[in-house]
Amino acid sequence: MSAVVPLTRKTDPAARTRRRVSVLGSTGSVGCSTVDLLRRSPDRFETVVLVAQSNVAALAEQALLLGARHAVVADPTRLPELRERLAGSGVRASAGPEAVLDAAAEPADLVVAAIVGTAGLAPTLRAVRQGATIALANKECLVSAGEVVMREGRAAGAILLPTDSEHNAIYQVFDFDRPEAVSRIILTASGGPFRNADAATMRSATPEQALRHPTWEMGAKISIDSATMMNKGLELIEAWHLFPVKEGQIDIVIHPQSVVHSFVEYVDGSLLAQLGTPDMRTPIAFALAWPERMATPVRRLDLAAMGSLTFEAPDFSRFPALGLARRALQSGGTAPTILNAANEVAVQGFLDRRIGFLDIASTAEHALDTIPADSPRDLDDVLETDQRAREVARRFIDGLEPR
Repeated sequence: MSAVVPLTRKTDPAARTRRRVSVLGSTGSVGCSTVDLLRRSPDRFETVVLVAQSNVAALAEQALLLGARHAVVADPTRLPELRERLAGSGVRASAGPEAVLDAAAEPADLVVAAIVGTAGLAPTLRAVRQGATIALANKECLVSAGEVVMREGRAAGAILLPTDSEHNAIYQVFDFDRPEAVSRIILTASGGPFRNADAATMRSATPEQALRHPTWEMGAKISIDSATMMNKGLELIEAWHLFPVKEGQIDIVIHPQSVVHSFVEYVDGSLLAQLGTPDMRTPIAFALAWPERMATPVRRLDLAAMGSLTFEAPDFSRFPALGLARRALQSGGTAPTILNAANEVAVQGFLDRRIGFLDIASTAEHALDTIPADSPRDLDDVLETDQRAREVARRFIDGLEPR
């Protein structure tokens, strides 16, 4: 069983008039929502550094809007353009992988870790090693490198505040002082665009259909993960690292309205839930203001207008990704790393129309069957396994691995 990273603050949040915030992945979906909240409360937050992969236009606009001290683009070829866009503003511009790592280590009261995929592992770990408070929006950090991140986080006294809507919901109603009183946690899932689709429909599904999420607006990768329900499988693994429960105490339920973001069930039969409209600014605001609260512009939930909320059990036969994730968690070690890496390759293969929708889970399963899971000593072990899984997945997609 895992243990949660220490939850007590090392400093009084009221000691500083403005909270210093860094955003890693500022031009992505979560990053843009974070920037929107920061710009609405300039008296409350000071932006230290913004980091983007290559979208220099959006990065420069955000930096100027927030008056950031530093803007970093991961693609070093984009540095001249970034400098030109920020000329005369006083915002420092940097570029390249090392600059991203340095940005993650800049002193800040809160680091929003929203770089998508394994590219976010090293920067997030750098922030963790500084003992920072991390608003964690990168699933891969705990899915691929959970053992390493949690071990180093405890050693550094870091604080992890989950900003996935589901884990944030659990965080808000979980009794960390008495975890033995919790009987289980229940992750809710919308079911995605193929919740009621038959196997034939899913087999012939196009990327356009899979990207059409019924309730959330998200990036392409996570939208496909929602369609396969791999996102919920990855969240299962993430939840095991974040909360002091056993693997068998984590369940999943389909909730198409995406209003109840997750449940915590207690031994006395009480079932506590966090509800809200499907808007990522709510969990992000929780992390930005924690342990206090802040106002947001999100649409308020009208329960009377909603009328009814429905729930149903997930179909493991139509959505095998859920079973694969449970298997990876039970196997432990680098099994989740293998699952995540192969899934990333498969999702891109589907978006590129090289494989079918149902081949995504098949590719991930092949990688789990092919590569033995070991216990990672450090991030290098994780990244080595990640690369091996990607190669196996690519070969499988190319027909070079036995099916």
